[in-house]
Amino acid sequence: MAKWECSVCGYVYDEAAGDPDHGIAAGTKFEDIPDDWVCPVCGVGKDQFTKQ
Repeated sequence: MAKWECSVCGYVYDEAAGDPDHGIAAGTKFEDIPDDWVCPVCGVGKDQFTKQ
């Protein structure tokens, strides 16, 4: 599973952990997250994330 980092604030989305506080189950691949999901820290869109 990969990790993706927000280029604005540094938040790391870990596919293994997901984002359960925002409805994204553990094990959810980044590309499978809905397009309207935003960084839970700074609010930018998925297009601001880069794969680590």
